[in-house]
This record gives sequence, C-alpha cells and structure tokens, in this order.
Amino acid sequence: MSSNIRISKVCQHCGKEFIAKTTVTKFCGDNCAKRNYKKRKREEKVKNVNSLEHQKLVYNKSTVEEKEFLSIEETCRLLGASRMTIHRQIKNGVLKVAKLGRRTIIKRTEIDKLFAS
Repeated sequence: MSSNIRISKVCQHCGKEFIAKTTVTKFCGDNCAKRNYKKRKREEKVKNVNSLEHQKLVYNKSTVEEKEFLSIEETCRLLGASRMTIHRQIKNGVLKVAKLGRRTIIKRTEIDKLFAS
C-alpha cells in the first residue's frame, strides 16, 4: 500500500532538499541514514569515554591523607608530580621505599620529610 503524500523536506544529514513520501522521513536516502547512524554511535562512544575519564580524574584526597603507606600513583596525585619525578627521587635516595613483591610503597613520613628539610 503506497502513499500519495509528497512533502518537500531537507535531509538532516547532508542538508539537501528531497521529496518525502511519509511524514516521518528524516533523510534523503539509505546512505545518509546509515552515515547519520554511524555518526550518532561514534558520538555516544566518545561521550562514554569522556565520562569514564572524568570518573578517573575524581580523586578522593581524604582517603589518601589517612593512609600510612602510599603507592607510587597515590604519591604522584598527592604531590602533583609525575611518575618519573617520583622514580627519580627514589633513585637519588631522597625518598625511601619498600617493595612488596612487585609493588613499591612509600611511607607517609618519608613524604612529610621532603617538606620538613
């Protein structure tokens, strides 16, 4: 059953004018519909990644301040320094660390000594 309706519309993807046979048509053809679908899906993925990055950036400073032993990453966040800077301080003997297997931990008092001198 075909419709005799003919409506002049503008494609929401490419912006070209076309004749639509239904009132709900948004795109001038199948290719524009597919391209717009892919574009929407890409934007959704980017939005999800941005929200995940924001969640990683949210950092609870109070929990780090309560800990007696900190990891390299927590020390970086606390001091606002890069991993390389912390590793350089360890290598130069400025920061004393302990190893638990493969994990490196830094005592809170060692970090406080950095600023006491």
